[in-house]
Parts: sequence; C-alpha cells; structure tokens
Amino acid sequence: MIELALWNLTIPVGVPATVISTQELSGGYQSDYFKSADGKVHFWAPVNGTSTKGSEYPRSELRETSADGKLRNWQYSAADNYLTASMEVNQVPSTGRLIIGQIHAYQQPKPLLKVEYLYQEATKTGNIVAKYRPAPGTDDQPVTIAQGVALNQRINYTIHLDPSGTLSVEANGKKWSTPLNSGWQSKSLYFKAGVYVQDNSGYETEAGATTFYDLKAEHRPL
Repeated sequence: MIELALWNLTIPVGVPATVISTQELSGGYQSDYFKSADGKVHFWAPVNGTSTKGSEYPRSELRETSADGKLRNWQYSAADNYLTASMEVNQVPSTGRLIIGQIHAYQQPKPLLKVEYLYQEATKTGNIVAKYRPAPGTDDQPVTIAQGVALNQRINYTIHLDPSGTLSVEANGKKWSTPLNSGWQSKSLYFKAGVYVQDNSGYETEAGATTFYDLKAEHRPL
C-alpha cells in the first residue's frame, strides 16, 4: 500500500514539467502518466515528454512532502532514514536506462543517489545500479547491486541513510554500503521514486514504465 498523502508528483507535460500537489494526488488524481488502483501505482513517461528545470529527461516521479503539502526536506543526522519499495520495471526506452529511486538534495543541481535500472538487450535482463556522489560536487560513482533482473520481475529495494552518514542500498537480497563525506551533513535531502527516463529522443511510444506495489519513506526517531 502506498500512502499518497505524503508525496507530490511531477509529470512530463508543460514547460517546465507540471507538479501535481499532494492534495490533488491523494484526492484521486489519475492520468496517462500516473494511475493508482487496487493498491498499486503505475508510472509512465514518454521520451518526448517535458523535463523539470535543470534536467534534460522526462519523468513521472513522486517527491516527499508533509501531509499539508509542504516539501519535506531532512538532514540525515536527525533520524534514521529509509526508502523501501516493492516494484517492477515494465518498459524501458532505447537507452535501456531509467531511475527508480533517489535521494536528492534541495536546491542542488545533482542528487546524492540515483538507483538505476539498466536493461541489456543481449541478455533481456537488467542490472540495478547505485550511482552516488561521495561528497557534494563530486561525480557519480556507479556500483552494481543486483544483476539479471527481467522486465516485469519484482524488485524489492531499500535505500538507507543512517545518522552517521552511512549510505546503503539493498536490492533483491544484495546489499552495498559506504560512508559519505561529512559535506552532505548540512544538506537538506529528500526521497523520490517512480520512473525517471534517461532518454529524450524518439516517438511517444518509446517510454519508461514502472509499477509500484509498496513504497514507504521513513525517518525513524533516534
């Protein structure tokens, strides 16, 4: 079950891309880009969709908020921070790449962490890759977490950033962790999840799609 009253939604229409408010989302919002039914949520983003300011790729993606709709930002030292999901990738663009979960930094150009599904045509399966930045201003460091994940196969992942600054990603029983540079400690962070397509060339039929069966952001008190 996904509690939609604690998220807003970006969809790939309008310039810049449109944000659906927490109140509208929890009130039953449905579209081609987002469908919620029977306890699951389906995300779809075509490669020719519009993007947010500062990005070149389209997305249909949730972003943490409070129940009143205000943006929820947090510092990792204040709580034990988890994003857990049970989901599947249903469609990939020609690049084979899409983002299924993130830790972003408020008003920063690049996220701390992107969890990417990378499909390989040769094997008809994908890898789950964590791309993280050890410190603000550094380049992405890719780490393969799980391999051989087919389209429409269930993926269970957990992103954990503990109060000491240790980041871990677990996917389908495989786990990786690393300490972060203390430069992240002062940053305001937030979770995102859905489908963020890493492609912006092609027809509308080329797209990324995911289905989430469960999604929960938690900030457990110390």
